[in-house]
Amino acid sequence: ANTRRTGDRMQRLAPLASLRRVFPRTFASAGHLPSRTTPIATMASTSTWDGSGTQEDLMYRDECILVDEKDAIVGHDSKYASHRFIPTQPRGKLHRAFSVFLFDKNDRLLLQQRAASKITFPSVWTNTCCSHPLYGYEPSEVDTEADVKSGAVPGAKRAAIRKLKHELGIEAASVPLQKFKYLTRLHYCAADAFAENQEMAGGPWGEHEMDYILFIKPDSEIKLEPNKEEVDDTRWVTKEELREMMDPKSGLRWSPWFRIIAEKFLDKWWADLDNCLTTDKHVDLETVHEVM
Repeated sequence: ANTRRTGDRMQRLAPLASLRRVFPRTFASAGHLPSRTTPIATMASTSTWDGSGTQEDLMYRDECILVDEKDAIVGHDSKYASHRFIPTQPRGKLHRAFSVFLFDKNDRLLLQQRAASKITFPSVWTNTCCSHPLYGYEPSEVDTEADVKSGAVPGAKRAAIRKLKHELGIEAASVPLQKFKYLTRLHYCAADAFAENQEMAGGPWGEHEMDYILFIKPDSEIKLEPNKEEVDDTRWVTKEELREMMDPKSGLRWSPWFRIIAEKFLDKWWADLDNCLTTDKHVDLETVHEVM
């Protein structure tokens, strides 16, 4: 069987034929996807996500919500299929994502360094939590057009709560859905310049995302218990400390989505954090920011 080295470990990759037997929908033709005219009600959730399995298991099992450039839902497909930057789909498949920016009582931002064993973008520093709302789970993480227009985006917020627990051990009670503030959406595309041995796992990889920006400042101190499969390190930073970390002289790797957000948006939001969190001053529900 193929193997992939991740730090000091070797991960065994299942043969493609076996994966086809175990995950038949992943390798099926595009015919299994909902059409562009399929009502959103037919994309109902069916089970509860438990986070079990390896990185590879989640890549094949979890299904992203595919959208067009106006953020209209057009289907769903596995994380594996959605993130492949290959000749037949050089920019992967555009799908929904979220980026959480979590602040403490002193307005410091929590950063994480993605684990070296991550299949995509290993060892990069990034915002508190960034992942995907998924298709096919209960409670539903699929936001309707009305959810997005209102700014409620309960699906993205549920996904954020799920992944904050999975990646950082943050309990749902510490980050209630109503405390999240949705600001806007970004559309970006970036190839993974950091992944090693990509071809052995089906790459090369990249991200092509409709990214929902979520801010939150919990009412009380949170307890962190990072998942070693997901996170190598965490750090609370001030604006000045973040600038120092992002200086090229630091030698640190950064996720492309966080670098875009930090360079184009974060300063003004962070400088007016109270209004960001408690008013609609910085909310933009209409624009899809093209930051390609």
